[in-house]
Amino acid sequence: MHDSSKDQRAVGFLLGLIDADAAARVRRRIGAPPARGNERRAAYAALKLTPVPSSVLVWILEEDDPKLNAAVYAHGSADPTMRRAVLRGVPFGPGRTGPLPVDTVLRKHAPDEPPVPQSVVARGLVGALRAATAMRPARSAASMVLGHRDWQTVAAADRERPLPGHARWALSVRPDCPPALRAQFGSHPKFDHRVRQAGVLAGPGPYATAHGPAAQVLKVLSLGRVMFPARVRGAEDALRPLVREHLGDREEAWAVLAQLLDTFHGTAPELIMTSGAIA
Repeated sequence: MHDSSKDQRAVGFLLGLIDADAAARVRRRIGAPPARGNERRAAYAALKLTPVPSSVLVWILEEDDPKLNAAVYAHGSADPTMRRAVLRGVPFGPGRTGPLPVDTVLRKHAPDEPPVPQSVVARGLVGALRAATAMRPARSAASMVLGHRDWQTVAAADRERPLPGHARWALSVRPDCPPALRAQFGSHPKFDHRVRQAGVLAGPGPYATAHGPAAQVLKVLSLGRVMFPARVRGAEDALRPLVREHLGDREEAWAVLAQLLDTFHGTAPELIMTSGAIA
């Protein structure tokens, strides 16, 4: 069964990039419902049902909002490391210090945090990473890197003496690995492929312009105005010129876009330009 709410959110995100009066006229023309009153509640409900790249969950955690953190904790794409960080109140926002308060409902109902791996207990974080000669122990040690301070410790250790390849690999596919550290680890086609497979995104702008299908990407971005407002601006800035040039206030172009959206497999820029050209 087709999820019409996905299309409505996708179109709604793009309509937010043009003048409000023009957007209202377009909504009437294409039969789109008006923007919801309680957008925060609607966004929470939509997130539960929406598969998202792992980087998007990190963008939400960067808001350092206990309610948003609880939503990430409950999401099917959250890994054990993210859930551990939420339960510990680890801050993700730039320049912030913790610990953060944990949402009351989550604190009452969340299971106990999984135990710290014995390798980390015995050797410490850096020692466990250096001892990792296979992927399983490397992933186990990498899962214990939580927050800015731990990442700084790892970066300093790697500069002092490069970490083993498996450890670098396990750390690089973490969506919260700082881009500078990932670059410090070096690049290799197989390495880069694994990073992409892990759902690690270069940023909201590249996600908006280079990933597809358009309906799914735009639906995810539509959640950003509530759930990752500091990050979603990059996607808005990347798409706004295209929307204004190829769609603008042309109701016919928006009608074409609404018709194409469900079956269009390309990127959002391709959808926008195609709709404008057809109209």
